[in-house]
Amino acid sequence: MNACDLASKTCIPCKGGVPPLAGEALAALQAGLGGGWQLADGRRLEKEFAFRNFREALAFTNLVGELAEQQGHHPDVYLAWGKVRLLVWTHKINGLTESDFIFAAKADQLYAPPVTTRTA
Repeated sequence: MNACDLASKTCIPCKGGVPPLAGEALAALQAGLGGGWQLADGRRLEKEFAFRNFREALAFTNLVGELAEQQGHHPDVYLAWGKVRLLVWTHKINGLTESDFIFAAKADQLYAPPVTTRTA
């Protein structure tokens, strides 16, 4: 499965009672994400997004917030000048489900990396 496949899906709310992803299933979903997503503590996905300034970082934060409401899946969002860090996991099971990877792929689609210009 690749990032486009994941992003085309919809997050499904977890009601608990399911084990967190582990082993090959976890590795396969992580391989399907775009670059930059790290597995933190084996239970969370984490990525830092870079921006040229605070305004762009805030705009991305607002887009992620709208996505979270649409998907019913709410990451921890850390906003600072020029960067936004997302932590994604399923709180009810204190681990990862497919929906976490779906949300991560959708967040990647919202991100437009800063364009740098070179001067000679």
